[in-house]
Amino acid sequence: MAILFKNIKELIQVRKEPIAFVAGSDMKELPTIKNAYLVVENGKIADYGYMADCPTTPVKETIDASEKMILPTWCDSHTHIVYAGNREGEFVDRIHGLSYEEIANKGGGILNSARTLQKTSEESLYEQSKVRLEEIMQLGTGAVEIKSGYGLTVDSELKMLRIIKRLKDTYDLPIKASFLGAHALPSEYKGNPSAYLDLIVGEMLPKIAEAQLAEYIDIFCETGYFSVADTEVILEAGKRYGLIPKIHVNQFTAIGGVQAGVKHHALSVDHLEVMREEDIEALKNTNTMPVALPSCSYFLSIPYTPARKMIDAGLPLALASDYNPGSTPSGNMNFVVSTACIKMKMTPEEAINAATINGAYAMGLAQKVGSITVGKQANLILTKSVNSIGFIPYAFGSNHIESVYIKGKAVKQA
Repeated sequence: MAILFKNIKELIQVRKEPIAFVAGSDMKELPTIKNAYLVVENGKIADYGYMADCPTTPVKETIDASEKMILPTWCDSHTHIVYAGNREGEFVDRIHGLSYEEIANKGGGILNSARTLQKTSEESLYEQSKVRLEEIMQLGTGAVEIKSGYGLTVDSELKMLRIIKRLKDTYDLPIKASFLGAHALPSEYKGNPSAYLDLIVGEMLPKIAEAQLAEYIDIFCETGYFSVADTEVILEAGKRYGLIPKIHVNQFTAIGGVQAGVKHHALSVDHLEVMREEDIEALKNTNTMPVALPSCSYFLSIPYTPARKMIDAGLPLALASDYNPGSTPSGNMNFVVSTACIKMKMTPEEAINAATINGAYAMGLAQKVGSITVGKQANLILTKSVNSIGFIPYAFGSNHIESVYIKGKAVKQA
């Protein structure tokens, strides 16, 4: 039997025909239906329309959404939520004036997380990670990509990816796994990055592929981490094992990583706080999705991705949380959407498009989630009583969510 949501004040992100993503001026368009109904059956969107056309056939449950809105759940295409412990000490170091790079150079940052994770049991790591996953679901995330990269050894990278698979098998929301072995250079390989790349290519990748633990391959292409040449080696190796490329790129410096991503048909290029004209030009007329991580900019006090410039140049843009222990210890996509509007000058319509349909595309889920489309999973946010779409990012400190539904089932709230 079906579930009927009736008297919906506004049904947001309605797409009659599935589309891959929206770009440029189209990002300002967010199709909605006012005074609407929505029918969910077998975990999928079965029907929707104006209340005047609401079906009268019996349903299992009717939910009155008067004065409330429904939109698709957030699609968070960039997280690192499988990690151990925290890095709050580094947070204090930054308050005292140390930069992210300075902390990393003295053994903090990613290497700090890697040391902690390597000593943490698989069961403990799973328990910590599932708490974070349940938290972001309660905050409206209904699809998520999770990266490895805090292992930096064969055993620990495999451990992380096994936990992502366990989360995928346990929870109903779509979860995508990315192998990010090239997240940082382990201290024992300092001065010899080629040897670590050989370890990734020769040992990690074959085992990951054999166990089918990842769908994507990723690398941190950045000054002081991995070069463009390193990036090409890793992406080519990943493709040989059927892994689709993604890149962390242009966070602190622009060194040609965007162009490498386009060359290797990366599904997404993520961070992009530093964008040159040639980087924007390289992304035009491609299928590579630029992904901005505004919470990272907020937390580290670094520049924000120049969203306005990129969208006005005709590019698409997705928004993601970058949930991780060092630079973004939050997976709250509501804050991400608000920050994109406040700091990146995106309109509410653009930000919602970026956090739903474009986010779905950025993790290969455009046909499953990200819009109100018949046949897609009924992963939905039911808001509390709100004035308008713009009120959601405007009142950034308030919780506007009444209920979250994954495949039509309400997520238990904490």
